Amino acid sequence: MIIRPGKPSDSIRVTEIMNPIIRDTTISFKREEWTIDDAEALVSGSPAFFVGEVEGRVQGFAYFDQFRKASGYDRAMEQSVMLAPEARGTGMGKALVAELEREAQRQGKGSLWGAISAENQAGVAFHASLGFEKIAVLPRVGFKFGRWLDLVLMQKWIAEEGDDPKGSD
Repeated sequence: MIIRPGKPSDSIRVTEIMNPIIRDTTISFKREEWTIDDAEALVSGSPAFFVGEVEGRVQGFAYFDQFRKASGYDRAMEQSVMLAPEARGTGMGKALVAELEREAQRQGKGSLWGAISAENQAGVAFHASLGFEKIAVLPRVGFKFGRWLDLVLMQKWIAEEGDDPKGSD
């Protein structure tokens, strides 16, 4: 397994991984499938985007972006990790999130956030196993497949000890 920065040429495979998740599950609350242009914009526009490869084939991806767009949130990153079915349970998700953590620390970020469908108990357990703490459950904030969905917010503090929170004001 190789974890590496994503590149625009990965966009076709990224859509092949993401679109069945959008189409068939509540792992994502998105309802519209991604186009290749959508994936290219994400790969190119995210502060961090990594892919996991096995034998030269992308099997998963992870990225982060600012939790909310106001400047006061510039040290809180919402992360997402998506895997092809054959990559689940192989350690790829853990390796991708570890790479996101290293990159977030390198960029001086304070925390990573996961916003996980409450129906995705495997995703909640996965994040908990990596040290993410459940902060809140937002009831009925998503709507997909004709029903309301709850969202679990989980946080992992990643700043180095002694990080000065006043650093970039």
